[in-house]
Parts: sequence; structure tokens; C-alpha cells
Amino acid sequence: MDRRSFLRTAGTAAAVAAGAAAGPACARDNKTLPPDAVGLLFDSTLCVGCKACVAACKDANGMPPEPGAGADGALWDSPLDISGRTLNVIKVYRHGNAKHKDRAENGFAFVKKSCLHCVDPSCVSACPVSAMTKDAKTGVVSYDKDACIGCRYCVAACPFGVPRFTYDTPIPQINKCQLCRHRWADGKYAACAEVCPTGATLFGTVADLKQEIARRRALKPGTPTDYPRGRLGGNDESTPGVAATYVDHVYGEKELGGTQLMMLSGVPFEKLGYPTLPERSYAADSETVQTALYGGMVLPIAFLGGLTWLAKRNVKNDEHEDEGDRDGE
Repeated sequence: MDRRSFLRTAGTAAAVAAGAAAGPACARDNKTLPPDAVGLLFDSTLCVGCKACVAACKDANGMPPEPGAGADGALWDSPLDISGRTLNVIKVYRHGNAKHKDRAENGFAFVKKSCLHCVDPSCVSACPVSAMTKDAKTGVVSYDKDACIGCRYCVAACPFGVPRFTYDTPIPQINKCQLCRHRWADGKYAACAEVCPTGATLFGTVADLKQEIARRRALKPGTPTDYPRGRLGGNDESTPGVAATYVDHVYGEKELGGTQLMMLSGVPFEKLGYPTLPERSYAADSETVQTALYGGMVLPIAFLGGLTWLAKRNVKNDEHEDEGDRDGE
């Protein structure tokens, strides 16, 4: 059996299997948000770049300091991005002379980066051992280090580049934001929202956060208003301000079926480093393909059948050659 024959037969078997399976297979829809799901609202127009949320997140999750690039030996904690040691970070966009806050031209803006807690997460779909799970009630995407086998499929699957692997530790593991769920039993909530002085990061149920988003977007820019701080619906703390001018897009509302971290901004999100994504989740697409190919073991059976046919054909050819050799003798 030469290489060309093997590849031709294998390809034919795969095509037959795919065609046979595609007929009855049904595409999986995006998963839906739990009714009591919780999440965060990040309003870039309210962020002043103080990074109190970064420090609070590290303190709440026991993360060590991480000096920035070029700061070898420095004591200042200045992470440039999320990592195995930093679960939440504030980045800055700037253009031209950067004189105007929340403007794309000659302006600047701050943006939060952490886990978005997708409604239909790719990391959960890709994990072969259920180390990544999505809570059926809160919707929080969590990680179980004891179940993890270190395959890092979640790292490759996440379209936002969120799960990070600690390569430089003796016992490496995945690290990502879990909305400080370990603090909930004490009546606390996400540390990043708890310490935010302006209300740029706000914790609450996704339903309440969406109502707050709608309220802010309906205000005329420049109108005096109050911005709640900390936990929406959990206290009466607020900060006075004026309504901002937002781009006509709520990031996380529809991307890949929605996320539980939603964002408002005065600058287009692609300039803030967030990708343009379809409404259909990647998990729904990949699981639909897997079901079509492997449902009822159609593909493996067809592939093995093709190899069996090829083997038998070559055995017959060998028998004919042996008979010819004997006749010649």
C-alpha cells in the first residue's frame, strides 16, 4: 500500500462518513443564560485608570506581584496583561495627541480585560475532563485545578485569550477570573467592583445590569445623572456625573451568544482590543460538527471500513502475483 492509495482511501471514507452523518444531524443552538446569572458591567467612560481593581483582585485571589516588561528586579506591580499571576487588568488606548478622553481621534480610553464568562463558553466545550464548568444557576465559568490534566485546550479555544497557564511553576495550572465566588459566602462579591471608586465596574445580576445599560444609553449626553457603585441593587452608593456619549454597541450583548461581562465605551471596541465576533457561538459550531461526524460512530466505522477494503484488495493482488510466480516456475 503506497502513500497515495492510503490517503485517497482515507479521504473517501471520511467524505462518505460526513455525507452519511450530515443528513440526520441537527445544528445545536447557542446555550441560554441562566435566569439568575450574575456578571459585571464595565463602563469605559467612567474608568479613570486608577487600577484599584487590579490590586483588589490580586489581594482577593492571592496573586503575586508581576513587574512589567523591562522592569527586571522592580518592586512595582505593573502587569501589562492578564496572566497566570494577574486575573484582571486595565489597559489604555491612545491616538494622536491623546488630549480627549473617550474619543477615537486624538483621544484615549481605558478598557478592562478579564474573563467575560461567556453564556456558551468555548473553554467549557473544549475541556475533555470538565475542569472548566459553567454554573447552572449563576453562569460563572469556573476552573477545578484538581480535575485539570494540563492539556490547555481551553487556552486554545477561548476567543478572548483569557485562560492562562502558569508555565514557570513546579505545579502549573490554569488561572482565570471566577468572579470571586469564594467570597460570596461572606456576603462579598467581585473585588474589582467592590473597590471601584467611580462605578466603572459594577456587579449585579445580568438582568439588572442590562436595565442599567439601557438607562445609560437612553440618557442625552451631558445630562446630570447618578452612577451606582459596587453592587447593583445591593446598596445605595452612587457617584454623581453626566451622561456620556457611547458608541452604538454593547460589547458582550450578542458576541458568541452573549457574555456576562458587558461593556460600554465611547471608543469602538475593535480599537480597545476586543475582536469582532459572530452571534453564533464557536462551541455550538464545534459540537454540531462533532455530533455529525461521531454520532453513532459513523466516521470511525467508515474509516476502518475503508482501511479494511484497502487491505483486502492488496492481499488479493499479492495472491495473484504469487500465483503468477509459481506458474512461471
